Amino acid sequence: MEEKIRQRLETMRGMLQADGGDLEVVEIVGTLVKLRLKGACRGCPHAAMTVKQGIEQTLRSEIDPSITVESV
Repeated sequence: MEEKIRQRLETMRGMLQADGGDLEVVEIVGTLVKLRLKGACRGCPHAAMTVKQGIEQTLRSEIDPSITVESV
């Protein structure tokens, strides 16, 4: 499952990079994914929504509904 998560996150990076941001995978433990937002995404007022409503929901719907994403 970790490889599927990493592959899907890699495809999502393009959207973030288009807005001047990026993400870094800090750690994946089971269904817990810890990410670090970078660039423009780091200080964006919508960063929490990006992580929960965007990244987490996508991973849950496409890979496993028990996935939790945290920004660190």
